Parts: sequence; C-alpha cells; structure tokens
Amino acid sequence: MPDANAPGTNDFSCKPSKAHPRPVVLVHGLLGNRSTNWQTYGPLLKNNGYCVFSLTYGVEYNVTPANLLGGLDDMRVSAGQLKTFVDKVLASTKATKVDLVGHSEGTVMPQWYIKFLGGKSKVQNYVGIASAYKGTGIASLSDLTAPLLPDGMLPTGCKSCLQFAPNSSFMKQLHEGGMLQKGVNYTSIVTKYDQLVIPYTNGTMTGVKNIVLQDVCRNDYSEHFQIVSSRNVTQLVLNALDPAHAKTVRCSTVLPFVGELIPGVI
Repeated sequence: MPDANAPGTNDFSCKPSKAHPRPVVLVHGLLGNRSTNWQTYGPLLKNNGYCVFSLTYGVEYNVTPANLLGGLDDMRVSAGQLKTFVDKVLASTKATKVDLVGHSEGTVMPQWYIKFLGGKSKVQNYVGIASAYKGTGIASLSDLTAPLLPDGMLPTGCKSCLQFAPNSSFMKQLHEGGMLQKGVNYTSIVTKYDQLVIPYTNGTMTGVKNIVLQDVCRNDYSEHFQIVSSRNVTQLVLNALDPAHAKTVRCSTVLPFVGELIPGVI
C-alpha cells in the first residue's frame, strides 16, 4: 500500500535508548516512498535498538494521486517537507538531534535542508547510500534547457530530475561556498557499478568518509538499486551510525538486481 510504513518504522511512541540516543530518519530516493525503499533498513535498525522513522516527500499529485512515487517535486520544496518531519520526530522522541540515512536523491535533497533550512543543528550523522552529492551526467540535458526553463526543469511531473545535473542552478547553489556543514558527520557508500550516478565518484567528496563498496567486498556487484538491500552495506551503515561499536563486514557475494548469492542455488 502506498501509505504503508516499512516494517519497524514510524512508531512515534518509541523513545531512544542511551545506547542509541538519536532517532534515525530514512530518506528515500527518486520514485521511492517511505515503504518501498526501506524494507531492509526499517527492521534492521529497529532490531538493533534504534527508533526509526521514514517519510514520503516530493509527491506530485498531478502525476500520481497516491503517495506511491516520491521525490518528484523541486528538491527545495522536498527539503522543507523533511524539515517538518524531522521536527515532528524530535518533538515526539524528545531527542535533540537525528541521524539521517539516505538513498540516491535522499543523499542530495537533505543537503539543502542541512545547509539552508537549519538542519545542521539537528543532524549528527548523515549516511548516504548510492550517493549523488555532485549529481550525475545522466541529467545533463538541463545544461541545454537551462537558458529556457527555470532550473532546467522540463514541463513534466518530475521537477527534481534535471536538478541532478552537475551544472544545474540547484547544484550550483548547493555547492557554492561548500556544501558540507560543520558538526555533521558524513559517510558516503558508493558502488562502482552504479548505472545512474555517473561517474560513481560523484558520490564522493573531500571531507566525507567515502566507502567504495567493492574496496570492502570485491564480490558485491550491487548497482544503484540493489545496494540498498545488500547485506554487506547494512553493516557499513550500522558502523557509520555507531562507530564505537563497529564490526568487521563479513562479505557475501551479491549480484546486481538479484541479491545475495546463496551457495548451492546458483
């Protein structure tokens, strides 16, 4: 169901423990929502003692009448929705800060919230999966449309799509004077096989703890979508959220789109 919560998420009666004093807010990617993107991380984080929350943002109701496809609106508008949601989570849990875990667009849009909407005082750890900090060459059509349309936006239901272009006005504003904000700990997990963030190194930046998945687990062939379900990546995320209790990643073979290779099956 479009309005369903991923397992383990959005229990507003949850109170953070001393071991994990900050609630985790999950921020989905383009065309995702609060349920579909987080079937792995909702229960994973809940079972590891975290209060876990997720939202659907950026729904364009002229495209989809239900909260089925998110991330379509202007990322600046979506950042305002994230701000409202984080404030709700903080008020409910009585915490002073949250940790963010984002996938794809969920690694870019929240940067606007952190830099321009006061998020830097409310976010401690920001973990990106399949990050696109510097955008992607796939969206560079906006370089051609920029003189004609605001932010290179095409007259379609996806206002955010061409904002991912490295030279879009959105990206220029985001990076002007530096994107990273003091006091926020950034971790970025990227894959060499990312077919949407091109080049994949656009998900890395100086000042960020950059992790190339294949440098940790060479037989993990996760691409842009599978990476958010990879068992190997789950441990990397847990380590980033709680570095004092980090564990060694026990690597398993992961195939693109298919998932973990189970011995004896393939």
